[in-house]
Amino acid sequence: MTRNLRTALFAAAAVVGMTGVGFASVPLYRMFCQVTGFNGTTQRGQAAPGGIGDKVVVRFDANSNPALGWEFKPERASETVDIGARDMAFFTAKNVSGRPVTGTATFNVTPSQAGKYFTKIQCFCFTEQTLQPGEKVRMPVIFFVDPKIHDDPDAKDIRAITLSYTFYPVDSAATTS
Repeated sequence: MTRNLRTALFAAAAVVGMTGVGFASVPLYRMFCQVTGFNGTTQRGQAAPGGIGDKVVVRFDANSNPALGWEFKPERASETVDIGARDMAFFTAKNVSGRPVTGTATFNVTPSQAGKYFTKIQCFCFTEQTLQPGEKVRMPVIFFVDPKIHDDPDAKDIRAITLSYTFYPVDSAATTS
C-alpha cells in the first residue's frame, strides 16, 4: 500500500469518525444533562416521595419564538410548594395565527443547582403540541422538588426555583410565514 493511499484512508476514517461524533453529541449531551441536572436540566420521575414540611417557591416563566404565532403564559406566576410533595401547574397556549401550528417546548430550571432535584412526572414538554387557528389549551406540568436538595451543600439554601419554558415551531412551514 502506498503512502498516499494510507494517508487518504486515514483521512477518510477521520472524516467518518468525526461525522459520527457530531451526530452522537446531541443525544449524549442530553443524556449527560438529564443524569446530572447540568445546566438546569430537570429530571423525569414516576411518583413524589411525599412532603417533608419544608417549602420552596417555584416561579413559572413562559416564552415563545415569534415564528410560532402563539401566546404562551403560566396561569400563575409562582406558587409555594412542599418539598417532596407532588404539585401541578398550568400553562396556557393560544394559536393566534391563521394556520395549524405544531410546537415543542424546551425547558430549564434556575438556579442550575436545583435542576437535578426538580422532577417532572408529567409535562406538555415531553411531546409536540399542535394547535389549530384560534385554539386555546391548558397544559399541565406535574412535578415535585426532591427532598435530597437539602443534602446538597450547593443547593440546600435554595428558597426559590424558576421553571422556564420556551416554545419553538416544529415544522419548517411554521417558520416561513
